[in-house]
Amino acid sequence: MTVSGDYEPSALDFVREHVEQIMRTGTTDGVTMKDRPTVLLTYRGAKTGKVRKTLVMRVEHKGHYAAVASKAGMATNPHWYASVLADPVIELQDGAVTRQFKAREVFGSEKQLWWRRAVDAFPDYADYQRKTDRQIPVLVLEPVSPAP
Repeated sequence: MTVSGDYEPSALDFVREHVEQIMRTGTTDGVTMKDRPTVLLTYRGAKTGKVRKTLVMRVEHKGHYAAVASKAGMATNPHWYASVLADPVIELQDGAVTRQFKAREVFGSEKQLWWRRAVDAFPDYADYQRKTDRQIPVLVLEPVSPAP
């Protein structure tokens, strides 16, 4: 099963442009933020039901990924966070490979472990956490479909 339906591009120019590049080239390779690799999440919008796509930093460990809802340290979570919690089966594209994953929010020691991995992959996350009073959520994405 894939995430299908009407696609609604991001209202954010930089996200829309990066997603268009990935869709045009078929790969996330070379699509970076602050010179760090990204992956593409495809999910269903909780309010609209439309297919949405967004970039998150590539935080991978043994075939599992983390999606960090940082929104650069702003006071609110990114829109994708609530949508993925509402419908946690998503698609993730890393390079030219797209697979299905199930997201779950992590807490406690598991969150600490994934947070360290996230900061190692993208050190700005530590600064983002210092900028905000909210605890930045971390979702772990576990494969549903087998590796190719």
